[in-house]
Amino acid sequence: MVFITTSLVVSAQTNELREAITNTYNVSNLKEVQATLEADYNLAQVKIATTASKGGTTRKETLANGTQIELQEIGIDGSPIYYEAYSDNASQTSRANTLHFKGLLDLDLDGSGLEVGVWDAGVALTTHQEYDNRVSVGDKSANIDSHATLVTGSIISSGVQKNARGVAYGAKVIANDWSRDKIEAAKAASEGLLLSNHSYGIRADRVADWYFGAYIKTAQDWDKIMFNAPYYLMVNAVGNEQKGAYNDAPIGGTTEEGFDLLLGFALSKNGLTVAAADTTIDANGLLLEGAVSSYSSLGPVDDGRIKPDLAGDGYSILSTNALNNTSYSTSSGTSMAAPGVTGALLLLQQYHEELYGSYMKAATLKGLALHTADDVAAIGPDYKMGWGVINAKKAAQLLNNKEYASQIEEGVLNQNASYSITVEANENEPLIASISWTDAAALFVNRGILNDTTKALVNDLDIRITQNGKTYLPWILNPKMPNNVAKKGDNVVDPFERIEILNPKGTYTITVSHKGNLNNGLQNYSLLISGIATNNCNLTAPSKITRATENDQEILEWNAIADAMYEVQYKNAMANNWNTIYTTTPLFILPTLTENTAYVARIRTFCSENIASDYSNLFQFTYKEEITTIEKSENLNGTPETTNSTFSVYPNPAFNELHINKTFSDATMYRIISYSGKKYKFGKANEAKIDVTDLPKGLYILEIQDLNGRSSVKFFKD
Repeated sequence: MVFITTSLVVSAQTNELREAITNTYNVSNLKEVQATLEADYNLAQVKIATTASKGGTTRKETLANGTQIELQEIGIDGSPIYYEAYSDNASQTSRANTLHFKGLLDLDLDGSGLEVGVWDAGVALTTHQEYDNRVSVGDKSANIDSHATLVTGSIISSGVQKNARGVAYGAKVIANDWSRDKIEAAKAASEGLLLSNHSYGIRADRVADWYFGAYIKTAQDWDKIMFNAPYYLMVNAVGNEQKGAYNDAPIGGTTEEGFDLLLGFALSKNGLTVAAADTTIDANGLLLEGAVSSYSSLGPVDDGRIKPDLAGDGYSILSTNALNNTSYSTSSGTSMAAPGVTGALLLLQQYHEELYGSYMKAATLKGLALHTADDVAAIGPDYKMGWGVINAKKAAQLLNNKEYASQIEEGVLNQNASYSITVEANENEPLIASISWTDAAALFVNRGILNDTTKALVNDLDIRITQNGKTYLPWILNPKMPNNVAKKGDNVVDPFERIEILNPKGTYTITVSHKGNLNNGLQNYSLLISGIATNNCNLTAPSKITRATENDQEILEWNAIADAMYEVQYKNAMANNWNTIYTTTPLFILPTLTENTAYVARIRTFCSENIASDYSNLFQFTYKEEITTIEKSENLNGTPETTNSTFSVYPNPAFNELHINKTFSDATMYRIISYSGKKYKFGKANEAKIDVTDLPKGLYILEIQDLNGRSSVKFFKD
């Protein structure tokens, strides 16, 4: 299998790409959220000032271990809510290194042109030699912070010190301190920010037990931001309190076991909460061993949701230090695991844009990470590391295999509707299907009830897989028995559900539906499927290449492969550059060439937009006669069609526009569809040209319908 990439093209989040994101947002709703957060912040400052004036409460403290903490708000029960950086004193564990230049997948991804927000106790030392002027301060904070510098370096350090290179070492960081995090993040998200990292949270020893696992206003606020900016994903550290024994009344398990320790925005439904893992990874990116780190805080959420979501590397991470422009230090903690995950997710967004010309919605990106995470210990999720250890390699492969061995769809489910798709298992790997969605913020917030199990989920979607009367259900966990292994059942609390069939065989139906009334009458969702065969294409290079002469034309022919498109490259044997054409038939009529000249040709098979075989062996020939080029028509299943509407298109591959080399009547229509049947364009076939600028790179079918019937050709958009 060959990965088709655009590594020579520098990907960037251009103004056009930002507008493509923000044009889908409800701007008035986002402005309303920002205004509400601003009002809440001002009220909190008044409460903090009043409380501090009474004595016994400080705004900022530096603890004996050097940790910076700051009073952020006064809780509904009067508790002082302090933020602290989550470090006690990761590129290989996440497999993000396989996406780098000369990595296992040879994708040359580094985050170039993309921005990530970092909120922390302060801001990074922007002049550090590792940053190459790629760090800017978003909120004018002058508080240079060592922890923020460590986190920033873990994401974007360029690798002056080789072992300190960040996961997305070509990306930019917008640095902010945490004092107005929600307000600033909402504004940045409204302007197209895709990801932000938050390696801090509420200090556990200063709140009452009911806060642990509770859906409070802070979680609700972040859910509002992400719901109204559905391309934006917040990534946060779970905390380091597993051995702290701070919760005397966990919803399940014992205080000493460390369950039920999550606080604040780590409990938002739509964010991605990251635990720390101790792992062993081999040279091929395979997880050999994995366990939750001894300090990483454990779930569950009181309503039973699966948190943390997944785990990253948090052990002994070398990164930049704020002491001076050339200083480094090593740190451990979930605050180091989170930026490793954030950087890996940024690379996946970069890769998706290179492949398909757009970014994933946050629900798709989050779902992709959870769908492809490496399971650890007992099969299924748990309250220690969620769905397992992030695996950026598997995630990138799933993206690349789209419409060949995987499927990714961003759809809308309307009230009382359902969506079904029939798939064929490839029988070489488990069949896994997941749904992920960005849920509306719950109206309910906990106001002081210990272990309140009221669910925060608003729209309850369901995924099911059926075959011959048997129904396969998603995973569920029991918060009151957090040590128990996951079971199969009806998940009524999580905005992500996953089903897996370990030894699939045959045809299955995957259905997405919902319970009750949907908020606003609809719900956007992302469906991810792996372990399927979307066509009958055999990923092998064409063989038995021969020459034939017909009507004074010289033709190259080869063995036919079902559902395939072919890339033919040919050149003068002495030339350096190849000529490339794409065809859907197993033959190629040679164009006008130079007589008595030696040429070479090679051919490979495309089975989807990005999946191609290796090239065939070189075929050598000497050209003797001038000949012309024609195109043959095909229908949608790849067999020749004998209608009077035979036509061809040019250029192929197309860049900005596509032309049809035949004149049609006003009644003749065209449509452009993808391999999976998704409709992209529709219009009259007598148009002089078809604008394809906005089509993502890949293979498409142009179908013509007239009185003589239907015919089609395939073309490649470059």
